[in-house]
Amino acid sequence: MLLRQPSSVSEAQECLAEGAVPIGGATLVWAEWQRDGFPAQALSLRSLPEANVLGRETLGAAVVLNRIDDRVPDVIRLAAASVGTGAVRRTATVGGNLVGSTLRCLLPAALVLDARASVLGPEGVQEIDLAEAIAKRPLLLSIRWREPVATAYRKLPAEAGGAPPLVVATALHADADGQHRLRVAVRDGYDVVSGSAKGNTGGEDAVRTLRRTALSDVPSAAWEIIGEQATELLRR
Repeated sequence: MLLRQPSSVSEAQECLAEGAVPIGGATLVWAEWQRDGFPAQALSLRSLPEANVLGRETLGAAVVLNRIDDRVPDVIRLAAASVGTGAVRRTATVGGNLVGSTLRCLLPAALVLDARASVLGPEGVQEIDLAEAIAKRPLLLSIRWREPVATAYRKLPAEAGGAPPLVVATALHADADGQHRLRVAVRDGYDVVSGSAKGNTGGEDAVRTLRRTALSDVPSAAWEIIGEQATELLRR
């Protein structure tokens, strides 16, 4: 297997055109390749500047999880810190977690930030909706968002080998008109659902609105956390 490490977007586009398979941190694909056979070419973004950005409003797909620090909002930092073991976090990448994983541990955090995805396709770099990137799985370069007012994150304990643990992520945003908006995302099993509500009417009213969104069927344990996080963030 030839591992290609492009240092420019044009080189990465050429690799894709020649059939190179994105490898991420290889934490998810290596066992599969050992079982089913290795591709002729693999593509790593570790040398591509656009995929290694890390800041208050952007995060590159090639960034390994243990590099994610307080330069990003707490909801992303805490989500990354909760993934796997230290050994996993030293190799697993943002792109692999969001696009290549069925667990998608970072997805609730990215959704409440209302993140957009920068992706590379045959026609070059495009910015698309994050949900579209998850569904179509193009080559993810980075995610970008507008810095929130405040965020919260909680991941419940789970038994080893059991169902994925429940995750609740929340972010408070200031809209252009001066109003606040509360965004909430829940991972229940392998499904991730999200909803939003105006945040200027108080925590209880916001939760009532959220119960009428796609979050309506999440378990009671999630609603307890949503209520706590909504109250905490709306006090700020």
